[in-house]
Amino acid sequence: MTKPFTAAVVGTGFIGPVHVEALLRAGVNVAGIVGSTPEKSQQAARSLGLDKGYASLDEVLADESVDVVHLATPNRLHFEQATAVLKAGKHVMCEKPLAMNSDESAQLVKLAAESGLVAGVAYNIRFYPLCHESRERIASTDFGETLHVTGSYVQDWLLKPTDFNWRVVAADGGELRAVADIGTHWLDLIQFITGQHVVAVCADLQTVYPTRHRPVGGVKTFSGEADRGETEPIEITTEDAAAILLKFANGARGSLSVSQVTAGRKNCLRFEIAGAQQSISFNSEQPNQLWIGHRDRPNETLIRDPGTMSASAAAIANYPGGHNEGFPDTFKQLFRTFYGYIESGDQTSACPFPTFADGHREILLCEAILTSHREQRWAQVEEAGS
Repeated sequence: MTKPFTAAVVGTGFIGPVHVEALLRAGVNVAGIVGSTPEKSQQAARSLGLDKGYASLDEVLADESVDVVHLATPNRLHFEQATAVLKAGKHVMCEKPLAMNSDESAQLVKLAAESGLVAGVAYNIRFYPLCHESRERIASTDFGETLHVTGSYVQDWLLKPTDFNWRVVAADGGELRAVADIGTHWLDLIQFITGQHVVAVCADLQTVYPTRHRPVGGVKTFSGEADRGETEPIEITTEDAAAILLKFANGARGSLSVSQVTAGRKNCLRFEIAGAQQSISFNSEQPNQLWIGHRDRPNETLIRDPGTMSASAAAIANYPGGHNEGFPDTFKQLFRTFYGYIESGDQTSACPFPTFADGHREILLCEAILTSHREQRWAQVEEAGS
């Protein structure tokens, strides 16, 4: 990028500082950050080395130096905040899910299109270089038609009944939790890689702890920072785990397992995609390796190396082979791509990043999954825009 863009980040929890770090590494100026209180804003600004802790989102929107606003706030705030950012004439990058329901997300898609501004959703996992490489390989004739997909996204940070976060409460995070929080990352990724939309689902959701014990002092995501003394019981209706069968537009089948209560798995996304001639397998805990399976010759392991990957994958790999890239780099590459698109000034070209339309489609998927579970049947995924 050559234009000195300036961003502001809204949200000081786990993911807000991740955005700040990645933006700085991507060469974007970060004017400041805003938290849920002016005090949290100031504290976060100091800890991140930023000049300004904004008192409110309104103050961010009034700052004419800010070109782009990044929303890293609880799900229930996304619709209102994204709407305000677009109406203020600023580009927006929103954490997933885009909104609490498809009515809200459809409105955001329409508003973004009418505004002429660039609007993205932070499905960062697309930006592991070997995920781009997988997409290129599946599109080639060597791979053959996609037959079926299996995979999972599992964590353990909510394994105990005393583990608590705003995400587990439906009023703050939505009626789906594990699926919406991490399952949508997998679903977005697989549809990106295969080029095939999921058109029907059959889901079974599991709430392991109908009651959780919330520390009165609160707790951050992936953190033990809490008052572990006094707690209060909170009824939980969102799922801790899910098993989902999938049908893709081309007739391929799939299965997805999602869990936030799998001991020892801190943040593990896996997929295996079977084609008519080859198969590929990826594990986010070993993101610099891609397994390639063959029937009639030895299998291969491709090591992330810009010199041996496709042009698409090499473009989002900044270090030579043997110099590993990981989770923080996916955000950097997403933001480089997002801001590069803004700089190009050509919004008629295809967006090389997840858009509000992609975020809307994921919410339609979530609603179909919830319908399937509640009615114990296959459910069709509503077409975006229908």
